[in-house]
Amino acid sequence: MGPCITETPSYQHGDGLKEVFPHIEDDPTTLPSSLDPFTVTTSTGFLPLRPPQTHLPSDFEALIRLVEDLPVTKADGTPGLLATYQLGLAIDNHTLPDLDNHIDTLTAVDGKPDLAAVTTVFREYAFIASAYLLEPCWERQCKALEGYGLGRQMLPKCIAGPLVKTAKMLDIHPFMAYAAAYCLYNYRFEDQVIGASEYSNLRLIRAFERGLDPSSSEAGFVLTHLDMVKHSRGLISGTCAVLNAIGSTTGRSDVVFGLTTILETMQAIETSMETMWANSKPKDYNTYRPFIFGITNQSMFPKGVIYEGVNDNEPLFFRGESGANDSIIPLLDGVLQIPMPQNPLTDILKDFRSYRPKPHRDFLAYVRDRSEELAVRDYCCEDAETAVLYLRLLDHVRSFRWRHWLFAREYIIRRSSHPTATGGSPIITWLPNQLFAVMDLMSSVWEGIDLGHKEDIPRYVFEMMENIEEQRSKLQREVERWCKEREVTAR
Repeated sequence: MGPCITETPSYQHGDGLKEVFPHIEDDPTTLPSSLDPFTVTTSTGFLPLRPPQTHLPSDFEALIRLVEDLPVTKADGTPGLLATYQLGLAIDNHTLPDLDNHIDTLTAVDGKPDLAAVTTVFREYAFIASAYLLEPCWERQCKALEGYGLGRQMLPKCIAGPLVKTAKMLDIHPFMAYAAAYCLYNYRFEDQVIGASEYSNLRLIRAFERGLDPSSSEAGFVLTHLDMVKHSRGLISGTCAVLNAIGSTTGRSDVVFGLTTILETMQAIETSMETMWANSKPKDYNTYRPFIFGITNQSMFPKGVIYEGVNDNEPLFFRGESGANDSIIPLLDGVLQIPMPQNPLTDILKDFRSYRPKPHRDFLAYVRDRSEELAVRDYCCEDAETAVLYLRLLDHVRSFRWRHWLFAREYIIRRSSHPTATGGSPIITWLPNQLFAVMDLMSSVWEGIDLGHKEDIPRYVFEMMENIEEQRSKLQREVERWCKEREVTAR
């Protein structure tokens, strides 16, 4: 537990997207920096409204200097503090002053807090906090000692105070975040004109190990996620089209347009996802993985972490940075109404919802509620054309989650005996829980389609469903094998 995240707002029956999200179709360049940088639009999708800031006012010079000195290999190629396990010593020797009050000076032109700058400060402190807490675990790994051992059990006030303050302003958890720190607010362009259009133009702003070298596996791990999410604007526009069309009964052609837009976007996202193998080598993952673990369900923090001066110095628990906190698949889970089994693994899936930026949380909650209200799944399955499109989209969710399982198997399970993922979920059984659920729904939808006129159903759909049954059996065997080897309970 820890500082509260606000509840997702409730929506009135029939509220339209523009009513609830007035900036959804706005040009992001016209929006003030006092808005949360992760405000969702059809132009930026789940990326920030503008590329992340790389600079802060001079008041934060000590913070910037420390986070630049932090990586194993710095931007200039020389060893940083983590290379010789000196970060903790630097913090304990008061290298970083308490800059809490300077956060109040970060104001936008409209006089409100500049949330883009606040997110920048949050990112810097999140990197320092994770590096400080997990440096001992990194040292054990480098010295080939067994297990990760214990991390530091207290976060000093000079880090804890500003981290909690900025997190509260952004309404997120005060710990390393997938969106607001490690991945989606941690990139810059080598050439501003090219922007995000070419992967080779992307660079990291911050890193733990060797990620400031764009050819490194840490850079590849983060930037491939970014390259995938840059396509998410198509998911937003397609979802808006589907919900608006069903809600206003404008006709199936508009629903087909929306579903097709989502489908084409997922094809682009998965094409980008497949480049992970080349951009970030499986053998390298464990060299930077220690720094992105969380506190919850981790042996390194059996009693949590005390944030000095926060929560009456009672221990806090937070999940770690994880690609599972991305919003792409949760959006499809919501709009396609994919049911999940009621079990502890699904409880973790729901808990991850609170680890996304507030605008993402609000948008995903709206889509879940509105899709249920409109019965999107039933609507799509009433007609052969939309049912096929719906099935093809489910297959993309399956394919995405299957590839995620392959990543977990090859990058982690084969190379580490640590039982939990960075986000605190069981490494073997958690992903299959969601993957089996998608396969189950696909089988149910397929059985419900009228096959009286089979000539109307494309042959590839039959082949797709045959693949599902083969993959289900293969996954079941793999999970049972790994569970037996690791002595854990299978599904």
